[in-house]
Amino acid sequence: MFSKAVGIDLGTANILIYVKGEGVVIEEPSVVSIDAQTKKCLAVGQEAKDMLGRTPGRVLAIRPLKDGVIADFEVTEMMLQHFVRKLNLKGIFSRPTILICCPSNITSVERKAISDAAYRAGAKRVYIEEEPKVAAVGANLDIAKPTGSMVLDIGGGTTDVAILSLGEIVTSTSLKVAGDKLDQDVIKFVKDKYKLLIGDRTAEEIKTHIGTAWKEDIESLEQKTIAVSGRDLVTGLPNTIQLRAEETAEAMAESLQDIVRACRTVLEQTPPELSADIVTRGIVLTGGGALLHGLDKLISHELNIPVYVAENALSCVAEGTGIMLENLDLVG
Repeated sequence: MFSKAVGIDLGTANILIYVKGEGVVIEEPSVVSIDAQTKKCLAVGQEAKDMLGRTPGRVLAIRPLKDGVIADFEVTEMMLQHFVRKLNLKGIFSRPTILICCPSNITSVERKAISDAAYRAGAKRVYIEEEPKVAAVGANLDIAKPTGSMVLDIGGGTTDVAILSLGEIVTSTSLKVAGDKLDQDVIKFVKDKYKLLIGDRTAEEIKTHIGTAWKEDIESLEQKTIAVSGRDLVTGLPNTIQLRAEETAEAMAESLQDIVRACRTVLEQTPPELSADIVTRGIVLTGGGALLHGLDKLISHELNIPVYVAENALSCVAEGTGIMLENLDLVG
């Protein structure tokens, strides 16, 4: 009666927490920095992310989730405990009910690791729901009707593609090509072409500022360049180059084609009646990756289907957990 209901989008790149009645209250990077010797937690979230790639020997900045699943159980637990404490939910009566999202094809062991971490962070009851379903609910798609809805949720570690009807997933796939992989593509491209070594954070800045998926949109790209600084691999000294927007399209092309192929595979496995719905209703893009410039045009061009970016792409999953907490009968 007194317990709060909390929805958690436990992402590889960011953690978003929704509290029933209050909305999204926490939106921070999924990074924890710890002291390597004492294993003590030093910082969590944005403060820890600022330390990534810049820490002295005994301080480790760790991203405890990899490809959408828990890679470091202890550190994930530390992170969840930190945020649950920050919400100040635990009183005598108030161990929260937590709903956590996970990628659509994780194993039962990985699923159990997620629920164990939530219980140990102080949850009274834990529900686990598949991410594309929650994203669809958060993007205001009416998935309860007998019509097909297609969601492409591109996060930091995983991309989930799913077709939903009557409140359940009909066909889905999950691949480990998402925001982090695109960052790695940019790092590799700059290293191969300019012999310049850059870090993950610089790659992410390039992707968010001038990154594009659609080369044909040249008019709006012509002016877009960014100064990129890193270590020159030939001289070993710091150096700066100018990177153009269309080069980012070249760098990320292969990974983006993997995402298009995943959409194609899901569409091929879909019953024809639902395929007809998707041709008229289109695909909805959610997750941070949906904000990549020109991605909707690329997918629409490749699949011949209209593509829309959800208005609240970044917080879709967290807001979806909120709607599901109001209607726990929707939770499978």
